[in-house]
Amino acid sequence: MTRHRPLGLSLLLVAVTAVAAPPPAAAAGLPYQDPTLPVATRVADLLARMSLDEKIGQMTQAERGSVTATDLTTYRLGSVLSGGGSAPSPNTATAWADMYDGFQRGALATPLGIPMIYGVDAVHGHNNVVGATIFPHNIGLGATRDPALVQQIGQAVAEEITGTGVDWDFAPCLCVARNDRWGRTYESFGETPDLPSSMSTLVTGLQGATLGGPTSVLATAKHYLGDGGTTGGVDQGNTQLSEADLRAIHLPPFQAAVQRGVGAVMISYSSWNGVKLHGHQYLITTVLKGELGFSGFVVSDWNGIDQIDGAAGFTAAEVSTAINAGIDMVMVPTAWKTFISTLRAEVQNGHVPMSRIDDANRRILTKKFELGLFERPYTDRSWTSTVGSATHRALARQAVRESQVLLKNSAGILPLARDNNKIFVAGRNADNIGNQSGGWTISWQGSSGNITPGTTILQGIRAAVGPTTTVTYNQRGTGINSSYRAAIAVVGETPYAEGQGDRTGSMSLDREDLRTITTLRNAGVPVIVVLVSGRPLDIAAELPKWDGLLASWLPGTEGAGVADVLFGGYAPTGKLPMTWMNSVSQQPINAGDGQVPLYAQGYGLTY
Repeated sequence: MTRHRPLGLSLLLVAVTAVAAPPPAAAAGLPYQDPTLPVATRVADLLARMSLDEKIGQMTQAERGSVTATDLTTYRLGSVLSGGGSAPSPNTATAWADMYDGFQRGALATPLGIPMIYGVDAVHGHNNVVGATIFPHNIGLGATRDPALVQQIGQAVAEEITGTGVDWDFAPCLCVARNDRWGRTYESFGETPDLPSSMSTLVTGLQGATLGGPTSVLATAKHYLGDGGTTGGVDQGNTQLSEADLRAIHLPPFQAAVQRGVGAVMISYSSWNGVKLHGHQYLITTVLKGELGFSGFVVSDWNGIDQIDGAAGFTAAEVSTAINAGIDMVMVPTAWKTFISTLRAEVQNGHVPMSRIDDANRRILTKKFELGLFERPYTDRSWTSTVGSATHRALARQAVRESQVLLKNSAGILPLARDNNKIFVAGRNADNIGNQSGGWTISWQGSSGNITPGTTILQGIRAAVGPTTTVTYNQRGTGINSSYRAAIAVVGETPYAEGQGDRTGSMSLDREDLRTITTLRNAGVPVIVVLVSGRPLDIAAELPKWDGLLASWLPGTEGAGVADVLFGGYAPTGKLPMTWMNSVSQQPINAGDGQVPLYAQGYGLTY
C-alpha cells in the first residue's frame, strides 16, 4: 500500500447513514442465499444472475474518502479500503464500526445484495485506529523466532479488526528484505526465506483454521514477488535476479502462505528484470495460481496498474494487461469510475475475455461466502471492546520482550538492579510512543509524539524499578553526573514508511543522538544504548565507546517489554533476523554472501 494522501473525513458519516437498506432479497430464498448449500454451488448460482456491470463492480476497490454508500449501491462496488491514516472522525473503534455498517448497507441495497469486503493495512496491530494495540513491527517478530507467538498475535489483531467491522487485512508482508537501505526493511521478518516462511503462522492467526469463524479476517500475503530484492534497496524498484534465485529467495514465504490457505495475495509495485509485476502473467497466473495452487483472489496495490507503462494515468492497455495477467480485484482509490468504464469497454471489445472476468468473480465471491459475509454482513460489536484491551497489550508486551536482541554486554552491565540504584535515561526515543511505534501507526508514515495510548520505554523503566531506585530523565542528557550507576540512551530512527524510508546515503546515528551519547559518556558512567530502529544501523565505529547495546527494533505501544529485559525480569532470547553490517559500504549484506559482518544473522546474547 502506498501514497495515501490526507483525505476529507467529515462528510462520510452523513453519507453512509443516508442509506437504509432492506435485508438482501431474503424472501426470495434463492440458492446463493442458502447457507446450507456448498459454497461452489452458491457461487455458481450467484454468478449466473450477475450482469457484466455487477461483475466489474466486484472487481473494483475504492478508497473510503472517494466513495459513498450510495456509490456502492449504484456502481455495485465489491470492496472499500482505508489507505494509511484514512479514518472516520472521531477515530474510535465505534466510529469505524458505524462507518463500516453504513457502507455495508449501501452494498446490500443492490438487487442481488452482495456484501462488500473492507480492507485495511493492519500490519502491526489495527494500526490505523487510535487506541488499538500496536505490536512490534515484523523485523522484531522475526527476532523472536517464535511462530506460535506470531499466530497468537494474528488472532488478537483479528479480534480488534473484527470489533471495527473490517474483514480484510493487507498483511502479512512476506518480503525477504535483502538490502537494509530499503525503507520497508522493518516489514520483513528476516533476510532469508526461512524466517518469513515460518512466520506465515500470522495467516492462520488472522483467518483461523478455516475462514468463517467469529473473528475470522481475510489475510493477504504481500508483495508478490521480490519486493525486498530490488537493486540498491530502492522501493518499487527492479529486482534483477535469475528465475532460479527469485524462486529460491523470494517465493518460499508465499508458498508457505498458500499452504496455509491465505485468502488474498497483493502484487508488488516492483519489477522483475524490468517487467512490472502488476502485468506479469507468468508469475501471477502460471506460477502463483497454477504451480502454487493459489485459490484465493489477487489484488493490486494502490494504483498499481497505473505503473505498468510508466506514465501517469492508467490506460485501457494497462487495465487489460493487469486483468489478463491474473489480477482479480483492482485497488483504484479515487479513479474507480474511470476503471469501471475502461474495463467494461475492454471486455466489450474482446481485449479481456469473459472467462477471465468470471474467474475473478468466482475467486472473490468464494472468499465472501467462506467468510460468512452473506449471513453476517454487519459489525459484530461484541468484539469492539477488545480494541486495545489489557489482554492484547499483555501479549504485545510479551512480543516486545521476546524481540529484544542483546548485542553487547561489557562486564555484565545488564541486567540492571531494580533496587538501590541510580539510573539516568536520555535520548529522543525514550519517551515517545510515536517514535517507538514507527511508520504505519495512526498515519501512513507514522509520526513522533503522543499519537496513541501506550507505555513509553521510559514509563516502562520507571515502573520496573523499586522505590529505592532513582530514575532521572533528560532527553539530551543534561544534568547527568558521576553519581549515576548507569545511563540508558534510547536513540535510533524516527518514523517513516515506504519511499520516504529509503536510506541512500549514511545509515549512521544522527548528530543529535551522538551528542546525547557523548554527554552521557563524559560523566564517566557506563552507557547502555537501546536502539529503536527499523533496521540495523551503521554503528561499528561508535560501538567501542558503549558498554551495552540492545536492539529494540520498533516495539510498538508496550514499552514495558523493553524494561522487562533491561532489569532482568526476562533474560533476552531474541536473535538477529538480519545480518548487521560493519559499515554501510557493505550494503547489501546477507547471510552466506562471504562478507564479514559486525554481527551475523542469528546472533544474540543472553544473561
